[in-house]
Amino acid sequence: MADSSFDIVSKVDSMEVQNALGMAQKEIAQRYDFKGVDASLEMSGEKILMKANAEERVKAVLEVFEQKLIKRNISLRSLDAGKPFPSGKEYRIEAAMKQGISSEDAKKIAKIIRDEGPKSIKSQIQGDELRVQSKSRDDLQAVIALLKGKDLDVALQFVNMR
Repeated sequence: MADSSFDIVSKVDSMEVQNALGMAQKEIAQRYDFKGVDASLEMSGEKILMKANAEERVKAVLEVFEQKLIKRNISLRSLDAGKPFPSGKEYRIEAAMKQGISSEDAKKIAKIIRDEGPKSIKSQIQGDELRVQSKSRDDLQAVIALLKGKDLDVALQFVNMR
């Protein structure tokens, strides 16, 4: 019998991010507490820029965006937001959506699988994803359950189950 396998990836659907951004922009334009504070939220390329004229208002803009990401089923672990910093008369927060699994995170995940997973499991790092193989599908499902139970700082998806 051939080995069964699946891939562990960390990808974000860019259309869902665009939808969440649009919903957040609409809410910021309509909410009373954002009137007169020049609050804005925009995306250019991979960067998301939040602006407001006070530090607590720019944090509120980030909070609105996070709420919209949650509604669109995007993990906040994929959002890499910086700290508020002053820029002229306004405060800004720069953020980006994390794509792919970094090599140190992949090594950490492979070590968890090796140490705590079933012994028949083999894992290998392939670029920014991880391939997990075993003869038993039950062992693969045990690895998925194990990783879902861990508190990793990466949003994981399990794809290509064969």
